[in-house]
Amino acid sequence: MKLTVEGIKDTNAWESKGYHLPAYNREDIIKNTQEAPEWVHFGAGNIFRAFHAVLAQNLIEKGFMNTGIVVAEGFDYEIVEKAYKTYEDLSILAILKSDGSVEKQVIGSIAKSYILDSERDAEFEGLKNVFRNKSLKLCTFTITEKGYNLRKPDGSYMDAVAADMQEGPSKPHSYIGKVAALLAERYSNGKLPIAMVSTDNCSHNGEKLYAAIYDFAKAWADNGKIDAGFVDYINDKSLVSFPWSMIDKITPRPDDSVKAMLAEDGVEGLEPVITGFHTYVAPFVNAEESEYLVVEDDFPNGRPALEKAGVIFTDRDTVNNVERMKVTTCLNPLHTALAVYGCLLGYTRISEEMKDADLVKLINQVGYVEGLPVVVDPGVINPKDFIDTVTKVRLPNPFMPDAPQRIATDTSQKLAIRFGETIKSYIAADDLDVHSLKAIPFVLAGWLRYTMGIDDKGEEFECSSDPLLEEVSAITRTISLGDTRSCDELKAVLLPILKKKEIFAVDLEEVGLADTVVANFKKLIEKEGAVRENLAAL
Repeated sequence: MKLTVEGIKDTNAWESKGYHLPAYNREDIIKNTQEAPEWVHFGAGNIFRAFHAVLAQNLIEKGFMNTGIVVAEGFDYEIVEKAYKTYEDLSILAILKSDGSVEKQVIGSIAKSYILDSERDAEFEGLKNVFRNKSLKLCTFTITEKGYNLRKPDGSYMDAVAADMQEGPSKPHSYIGKVAALLAERYSNGKLPIAMVSTDNCSHNGEKLYAAIYDFAKAWADNGKIDAGFVDYINDKSLVSFPWSMIDKITPRPDDSVKAMLAEDGVEGLEPVITGFHTYVAPFVNAEESEYLVVEDDFPNGRPALEKAGVIFTDRDTVNNVERMKVTTCLNPLHTALAVYGCLLGYTRISEEMKDADLVKLINQVGYVEGLPVVVDPGVINPKDFIDTVTKVRLPNPFMPDAPQRIATDTSQKLAIRFGETIKSYIAADDLDVHSLKAIPFVLAGWLRYTMGIDDKGEEFECSSDPLLEEVSAITRTISLGDTRSCDELKAVLLPILKKKEIFAVDLEEVGLADTVVANFKKLIEKEGAVRENLAAL
């Protein structure tokens, strides 16, 4: 069984092993897409293949779409070369359900994959042709929150961004510069309407995308590289919209157990590849069954009937409330708590952590006790029901190979929204006391303990990548297990971290939580086994 156009023609072989094959004429879909493309996606990673591409496949099979998705990868080109073109843009999705069953399907809705590289004339021109087409309705994005950042820590533009802004849209090299150049092509061919839809897992994602595109448009206009009408085009919501969205689906990296299962079915050529950028790619994706996508309904050129595939369309305020519900209370804080303490306790699977009564008690307190009181019910999804699904179905799923080490990546960039926003809500509320918080300060102390790179057994471990890890650990690693200094002395050492609003969204000293965090931290470093001991006593 080969994952190729020719290989899946052996329908009996695939279907006898339980695979759902594309129930449509894929050649027609590709032809229709070439003639009248409707949907482009930037970011060819696992979440796209497990979610967006499946949405498109569902709509095609139900007769609500007759075109596929054009996908472009602008960062790690090897993803397209080794996980797309090798398999003729086909992929396998394995949905790992909590009841132990596995839903397997071949995804054929990707009509064309491109490398978003201005130095590859054929690839870039192909994408320009797509953007010149009146039929194009939307561009979706999963390029991670970092993909929208144009600036260095000192506030100046990154070198590639600054160079692109000076040189203009002809040969940009930065990711957003390349996207802006494609939009400029659409502007130059009749100011054609389009929706630019970030579906990245970050708050106000549409705003972040708009700000990045606008910076390029303004710089090019100021530098005489494009006429000022391009800025007006970007700012005209009747022509170019930047809807907000909330996305939620766990798609860990391709797992060896899934590869073995597919290989046992007889599927050939499944070996994953690690790219030069350390991306772990394979012709298959494994994901959980739960998924949510809530999108602001603002599409100047129309859109596919994605509501027929389960997407919720609403207004911007509701999207914002759903996003805040998920990111600040009902999922992401729980995930981060499990990541930090899972690494300290030596866990390698989130599902195994959910068998640990102490950890379950911690995340229940973070979510139900401290989070729910400040949630604004968005109306389209019930907050308590959402947490119930997270804690009782999603996180305990023993068949989901998700790791705390993956979730712990970039934690310094996550704490502000995942915990700082709740802290700010407590401060702002008349009927809540920020000093009543126990679990959240305990998690923040746990993160400081984590950055020491010493687990609860006293053994060194490698912390996950984080842009502030070196800066923070340079301070925390001056402290050792068994340190006998007082809380006041430890606070003096940690204060430069505790006061950073860019980490916590608040100055923990100013809001009166620094002492609580330091007191918890002191307990966590008392001795080997102190993490477990204090977790149990929480």
